[in-house]
Amino acid sequence: MRILKFLPILLLAACQGTNNQTETDKQVEVFTWWTSGSEATALETVLDAYSVAYPEVDLVNASVAGGGGSAARPVLQTRLLGGNPPDSWQTHHGAELMEYYVNPDYVASLRDLYEAEGWYELFSPALIDMVSRDGEPYLVILNLHRSNTLWYNKPLLAEHGIVIEDSLSFEELLGIAESLERANIPAMCMGDTGIWATVIMFENTLVGTIGPERYLGLWSGTVSFTDPDVMAAIENYGRLLDYQNTDHAALSWDQAAEKLGDGSCAFYSMGDWVYGELIQNGLEENVDFGWVAHPGSEGTFLLVTDGFTLAKNAPNPTEALDLLRTMGDRVVQEDFNLIKGSICARTDCDRSRFGPYLQWSMDRYAEDVAVPTVIH
Repeated sequence: MRILKFLPILLLAACQGTNNQTETDKQVEVFTWWTSGSEATALETVLDAYSVAYPEVDLVNASVAGGGGSAARPVLQTRLLGGNPPDSWQTHHGAELMEYYVNPDYVASLRDLYEAEGWYELFSPALIDMVSRDGEPYLVILNLHRSNTLWYNKPLLAEHGIVIEDSLSFEELLGIAESLERANIPAMCMGDTGIWATVIMFENTLVGTIGPERYLGLWSGTVSFTDPDVMAAIENYGRLLDYQNTDHAALSWDQAAEKLGDGSCAFYSMGDWVYGELIQNGLEENVDFGWVAHPGSEGTFLLVTDGFTLAKNAPNPTEALDLLRTMGDRVVQEDFNLIKGSICARTDCDRSRFGPYLQWSMDRYAEDVAVPTVIH
């Protein structure tokens, strides 16, 4: 695995939220956006592990609904500006962490925790570098998601005599889409009440069209956004939009995953948080659903990491550090990622606990070029 880096520009939308806490002698507040079925269940495994280890602490789960953190981030920013930080909050590596939390001095270094827990040996140097500034780590990484996966409903395609092999070209996907359209079946599932969902399909298409090196060149300035290959990617994306479900704008990303699972549409170009939803809904991998790399993106792993910070002025720093210590535990990471649909950030997780898709994702991460996604 080789990680390529860039510095994306993140856009935030305004939103309001509430936070209710109870007063006890000991408490800790964690702020996340994991509220869909599989997300909430996965998060609960972490919080339960903490509560078992520290039963005297009142753990406040201050989750704000909204896929990808689009609603949570503005709420968090308001709290930080007002001097009312949660003890720990969810964020992604790279520009989001550095520009919004490290540079304004909202977060504390976690070097002592990394050293005490031996994490410098248990997380890859490349990952640690992605969450560090001047040698100081600021995030405990809980999981690694793959963004550029194309999911498909196996029984639906089988009904129409369609078999997907180990990869799928863009022209093959369009040919299948045209065939399904004649049967009045939307080929592409989409739920973009949060606009980030359709942007992920565009990013997957862009990387699949121009490749990872030239994709990063867009952000470093060596490749123009008017490059003919970029124009081709935009055209390819537009062609996919022609085949999506007509109610896409009324659906969230997880509702689109439900449509994929029940056969209302055939394919879904989306990160592997979809896996968590499909499994949560009782579907079986390689029976009810399958997957390939998004067309053209074979050999590329579009990387999304989730992790948690320690507030610089955390109201409950000792309890927050214990929560972060729990998040970095091997068994906790295994239990969480089995449900979430992601792979461990730690390098020593037990591979045998994971099913076919997650083992495939582990192999792809080990062998492919890892490129941080601009969307998260």
